[in-house]
Amino acid sequence: QVQLVESGGGLVQAGDSLRLSCVASGHTFRGWTMAWFRQAPGKEREFVATIWSAGSTFYAESVKGRFTISRENAKNTVYLQMNSLKPEDTAVYSCAASGVLLSTRGSEYKYWGQGTQVTVSS
Repeated sequence: QVQLVESGGGLVQAGDSLRLSCVASGHTFRGWTMAWFRQAPGKEREFVATIWSAGSTFYAESVKGRFTISRENAKNTVYLQMNSLKPEDTAVYSCAASGVLLSTRGSEYKYWGQGTQVTVSS
């Protein structure tokens, strides 16, 4: 079984920064494509960022230039550094793992964490 556990969310003001972490279990982390999605109450889940096993990255246009996804394979961990946060970034952020390269579709991700709340006040 693969388990993903997110942490690092919190309540911040617009313009502040947060770094989210996602720790994965298992021995095949290096082969997974990892991604971050987010979902605000009453809204559909949306893609945020992805990083594949070779290190290539892709971002949603709404976060490009502000967020950075990275991974430390030795720690089985993927990060999302979020800078210049805006109120519209408020959501539950979930990490996901997939065997498909650079997918922005949630249906392509096999494993999901429980999520961590990010709240950005005006």
